Amino acid sequence: MPAPTISVRGVGKSFEGNAALADVDLDVRPGTIHALVGENGAGKSTLGKILAGVHQADTGVVRLDGNSVDPASPREALALGITIVAQEIALVGTRSVIENVFLGSEVTTGPFVRTAALRRRFEALVAETGIDVDGDATVDQLTIADQQKVEILRALARRADVIVMDEPTARLATHEAEALMRIFDGLRRAGTTIVFVSHFLEEVLGISDQVTVLRDGRVVADGAASSFTPASLIAAMVGRTLDAAFPPKRIVPEARTAADEAPAPALKVTGLTRSGVFEDVGFEVRPGEIVVITGLVGSGRTEVLRAIYGLDTPTAGTVEVDGKVSRTGSPRASIAEGVALIPESRKTEGLFLDFPLVANVSLPHLRRFTRAGLVRAKQVARVAAGAMEDVGVKTPSPEAPASLLSGGNQQKVLFARALLGKPRLLIADEPTRGVDVAAKRQIYDLIAAEAARGSAVLLVSSEMEEVIGLAHRVIVMRQGRVLGELAGDDINESSIAHLAFGQTTKGHHYVD
Repeated sequence: MPAPTISVRGVGKSFEGNAALADVDLDVRPGTIHALVGENGAGKSTLGKILAGVHQADTGVVRLDGNSVDPASPREALALGITIVAQEIALVGTRSVIENVFLGSEVTTGPFVRTAALRRRFEALVAETGIDVDGDATVDQLTIADQQKVEILRALARRADVIVMDEPTARLATHEAEALMRIFDGLRRAGTTIVFVSHFLEEVLGISDQVTVLRDGRVVADGAASSFTPASLIAAMVGRTLDAAFPPKRIVPEARTAADEAPAPALKVTGLTRSGVFEDVGFEVRPGEIVVITGLVGSGRTEVLRAIYGLDTPTAGTVEVDGKVSRTGSPRASIAEGVALIPESRKTEGLFLDFPLVANVSLPHLRRFTRAGLVRAKQVARVAAGAMEDVGVKTPSPEAPASLLSGGNQQKVLFARALLGKPRLLIADEPTRGVDVAAKRQIYDLIAAEAARGSAVLLVSSEMEEVIGLAHRVIVMRQGRVLGELAGDDINESSIAHLAFGQTTKGHHYVD
């Protein structure tokens, strides 16, 4: 067996007195894919960032090819041949894709960048990897999935010997993730070493050579990927076996009014259009029902949610909440109508990362706690702390900044904020993105409980299992239009995929 490329011994790391890693030992062999798995907060991303120079270990030693190293920055790590694709996007939004991919490694003549040479390098990189993104597009104009591709291209452009991939597929659709796994395999065959942090256990077992499981900052299992199953990984991660991945689906009540007419849907969307983005979108969500919008990245799913909530202004169509035309145009109006949104990106759209958790949870609801223009701070703190406890947020203090929490706990903070308002309509865009299997089940239980309370629930999801496991009905979009609607036994992978890729099959309800 070859000597390890990376050897970690006794590494520990704490943040503000809270231990993220404790006495970690790890060996990563050259030319392998070594997966790090664990619950949110287990320390796997912290370990990856220590290897890549983002953080520095408090104790222990890291050796690269037998030599002790302690990179003080990502630049120093890159000089050693190590780079990282971080979980959170870190691109220059106002610059082009090509400029971002080669930022810091431009081809120059004197003070001038040789743009033609950069373009040739970019085209060669795209041809080599199969990751196709418009090189001239401004990053801010891209979807999150395409921004993730730019991050990966930037790492690959640096020709590092070791690449830390921190949740690289979390923002990708299934077929895009499969394509990335093929790229990983090609890199491995070429001799690149990959440290792969992921919550997708099937993905981990399908591509990795070695798996290390962390729990509460310590290594609790380590071995060849072939020696694990998804169930054994989960048991090691959480210290116990989990029940079924999804709560049982409730039957949506068919309540009737005194006139024996079906009650108004909680949400009714008719002819909703935003020119150049989506067109003639229409569907309903009943109280107690979970409806999931799915489709390929770029199909318009997120944009429809944004228009319903009032973040973007539609050019045509109507949105009705509880039978009344919604005052679309602002989130404030939506909140007043009992609509809550959990956005796609918790970092850029969901949380004030430097603000205390109490402030993040209570911000949309402060009017409830205000008298004579003064906020009753003690009541706010008590109610917000209770809301976080109800959804299972793990935090050292309700006054801690949101940035200190793991991704899964940050996601639960968004649920605490949304559910504190007891919404009649809960909207969530990719509600479990970047969340481990145990936290996923907790979030699924929250969603199911909210539907059982009588709220209408509208989700966007790219995860096929999630769509099938949660939805009472599925709306499939493609290229800005609703292509079909599935219910009951028609909610299956084959039917969803046929619609998402623009194919048709008899026996389903399709929209002309």
